[in-house]
Amino acid sequence: MADSPKRNISAGLAMMAAVAAAGDAIAADYRGDPERGEKAFAKCLACHTIEPGKNGLPGPNLRGVVGRPAASLESFTYSDAMADAAAEGLVWTPETLSDFVREPEDYLPGTAMNFLGVPRTRERMDIIAFLESLTAD
Repeated sequence: MADSPKRNISAGLAMMAAVAAAGDAIAADYRGDPERGEKAFAKCLACHTIEPGKNGLPGPNLRGVVGRPAASLESFTYSDAMADAAAEGLVWTPETLSDFVREPEDYLPGTAMNFLGVPRTRERMDIIAFLESLTAD
């Protein structure tokens, strides 16, 4: 007797969840590749700059972002949601950046960052490694 479509869908979903969990487990030990991150960061350049002292784009300058308190650049006007998160002590660690960049609106409802996110863990880790390689102004 053949499996029911419902059983096949459930099995498929379970398999997809297992593969995703395995990918995250592998990535847990992955430190990121700054060179690959620089290439992946290209998608961020529409809204962010990394040039020292430069501003004027829809998003804040990301040079020196790793370790920086959220909403701390005086030259940028942040959303109320980001300002509130900063007031609660949000600091951009590799972990918080990863969580935010995965799904910005889910991590910080009301954020002005109009970006769907970077779902692949390794790609996020590469981008963060690239950002960590940049020195602050």
